[in-house]
Amino acid sequence: METGNQLRLADVFVTITDPRQAGKVEHDLVDLLVVAVNAVLVGADTFVEIELWAKERLDWLRGYLRLENGIPSHDTFGRLFGLINPDEFEAAFQRWVGAILPALGPDTVVAIDGKTSRRSGKVDATPLHLVSAFAAGAGLVLGQRATAEKSNEKTAIPELLATLALDGCIVTIDAMGTQANIAQAIRDRGADYILAIKDNQPTLAESMRDFVARFKAAPERTPHGVAESVEKDHGRLETRRCFTFDQLDCLAKPEQWPDLKSFAVIESERCINGETSFEQRFYISSLPADAARLAKAVRAHWAVENSLHWCMDVVFADDQMRARTGHAAHNLAVLKHITLNLIRLDPIKRKGGIKARRLIAATSDLYRAQLLGLA
Repeated sequence: METGNQLRLADVFVTITDPRQAGKVEHDLVDLLVVAVNAVLVGADTFVEIELWAKERLDWLRGYLRLENGIPSHDTFGRLFGLINPDEFEAAFQRWVGAILPALGPDTVVAIDGKTSRRSGKVDATPLHLVSAFAAGAGLVLGQRATAEKSNEKTAIPELLATLALDGCIVTIDAMGTQANIAQAIRDRGADYILAIKDNQPTLAESMRDFVARFKAAPERTPHGVAESVEKDHGRLETRRCFTFDQLDCLAKPEQWPDLKSFAVIESERCINGETSFEQRFYISSLPADAARLAKAVRAHWAVENSLHWCMDVVFADDQMRARTGHAAHNLAVLKHITLNLIRLDPIKRKGGIKARRLIAATSDLYRAQLLGLA
């Protein structure tokens, strides 16, 4: 199946090693992977649904694929996805993204965060936990790495960063990834970092709290930057203030953080139905102490929760996924990332969200062909 705009899914998938015994293969690997992409695009979230849709649309699929032996059973799809090397599938995904996505511009926020597919675990195995890199402005997944459990994000994040082209970007990571080696890995890729500080870095966090407390007592005595934003929506009024500083000597062991230039505190005051709450969040960064710039990047980080993790759960039923054979859960999650990117790369502005686009793709051969670059 060929597509335009430098996108050829068949060429991307052909680099994946077929794990099946050659003498027993009845269905071409690339054909099945492209069938699966189409099925997930139109709303299939399980291997049973992939089989059912593909059999109904066999004539249309044969317009672009050979499918000499028709559509296999859902068990065959499940076994195949369980056997495919997920590292090869991830590498193919990143080659595809690299071919279709222009170079990321300066100050592009790349949010790194992990998500657990809660029902993908078995009695003797933990659920899939996938760490993803998300281009916040474009709404696109750039890559992913699986970990055995959430605590292993510390090892998965450097591996993921090493595969990405990040020159000039701003990489944002929550407190789990706030490690000196991860900060160095970001700098090695030519990017800047903004890292959240919580009690997993207790000494640093305490020194920041002490500094901010002294600053709040007499703010006019301390050089600083400040930016404020007010957001009002559905009965919620939130005021956010970002204070930035470059007095690094006041921090605990600032020398361990490569190219550290600033730190920040973001204060959020929320008023909902007459009840007011207050929160402080702390960050360190290799960027200068520009309050507006840091506040904007930190705010953009949360797109990974709203535009990726939430979308995977609500639209693609990721938390309900029960694929538990071999690497099936991992590879199916990557397949859903491919589909999410395809929909968000639609050059034509349309009404409706991701769920609505999948519905249109299910009912319109033309729209489906356009998303895949066939029309």
